[in-house]
Amino acid sequence: MAFSGWYIALLTAGIVPIVLIGEPWALPAWIGFALLLGALDLALAGSPRALAISRETPERMRLGETAASTVLLTNTGRRRIHGIMRDGWEPTAAPNPSRNRIDVPAGERRAVTSALTPFRRGERRSAHVTVRSFGPLGLVARQATLAAAGTVRVLPPFNSRRHLPSRLARLRELDGRTSVMIRGQGTEFDSLREYVRGDDVRSIDWRATARRSAPDPDPSRTLVVRTWRPERDRRIVIIVDSGRTSAARIDDETRMDTAFESSLLLAALATRAGDRVDTLVYDRRVRGRIQGASGGELLSRMVNVMAPIEPELIEMDWHAVPALVNSVTNRQALVVLMTSIDAPGNSRALLSVLPQLSRKHTVLVASVTDPDVLDATRHRENRENVYRAAAAERAMLDTARVSAAIRQLGADVVTGAPGDLPPAVADRYIALKAAGRL
Repeated sequence: MAFSGWYIALLTAGIVPIVLIGEPWALPAWIGFALLLGALDLALAGSPRALAISRETPERMRLGETAASTVLLTNTGRRRIHGIMRDGWEPTAAPNPSRNRIDVPAGERRAVTSALTPFRRGERRSAHVTVRSFGPLGLVARQATLAAAGTVRVLPPFNSRRHLPSRLARLRELDGRTSVMIRGQGTEFDSLREYVRGDDVRSIDWRATARRSAPDPDPSRTLVVRTWRPERDRRIVIIVDSGRTSAARIDDETRMDTAFESSLLLAALATRAGDRVDTLVYDRRVRGRIQGASGGELLSRMVNVMAPIEPELIEMDWHAVPALVNSVTNRQALVVLMTSIDAPGNSRALLSVLPQLSRKHTVLVASVTDPDVLDATRHRENRENVYRAAAAERAMLDTARVSAAIRQLGADVVTGAPGDLPPAVADRYIALKAAGRL
């Protein structure tokens, strides 16, 4: 049972006749009148438990998008139900409106629609619906909470896909689909063509030149050169750190969310280049694994697996990573470690396993940096800002020290703000392919 504001106003309005009458019996008489009126209104209200509830909710949606969630109310009772319905979505689902006016005649069905705009990825749930059914006077309501489970999976937004067309254009240049032919160490032979002025003389194929039977007065026309293209069917292994450091929020998103964005852009780029991508989310156990997929299926599986994963407040077990990579592939691969390198103490375990990884694989460490730290170094107007700037400078020096140590151990490092890290990782992948290091 619930009381409306009108019922409270009715009780309060009784002060006027009580004061005017001035008799001791006036107060209990007015309270009795109000209780009788409320009981009558409650008796005439339709029962909310007579409602049969079903849902129409999208299974998946991307973070930042808006989707409609519809609750179907069927009145199986004999009285009209009018009042308020509240759908029990989690606050992170951001339903709008959160409360809806309803009016369902007996034997009929009504649809109540709310717009969901979640601001956190993962599984957003609604376990129940609460209905208040008011009587004809609108004073007192019957209230019931009815089970009506609903779930929508909020996928990572993949905002970095806007960088994909420009990076694909650069890949096409490397792949020889334009007039640009790049010869790099360790690249694959593509085809033969006639020599043109400006070609690298080291690419001349002397055997093919000797086989040309037709003599030509211009010696340069008898020369044949090889064209090269970046290697295909290489292995990319992405390890996303889901330990406690990935829970830190930078620019209103966790480090893990930035790692997911970087992984999605790199996977989309690599699968278009003909490489094979395997992704693992790991702390002390494998939280998510995507293997054996390519093309559109790869991205679909990645966002589905990544969506419900949240950081664990435990330390990352870096000593198990080499064995984890070996379980994925025995071939030479590009191993991308999405983690945090802003504290030398926390990076000690990472540094200890890099020699073992870099001995066989090309290793790239990607870490998100906080733009507020860089901004703090620019403000030194007062004593508080000076201390803040000193702490920021120290944090940046720590990151630089760890980055230098990683390079000395044979790995590469990419750092950047949340919006800059995904394209930076993609650019480093393209540079590695251009240099023939994959």
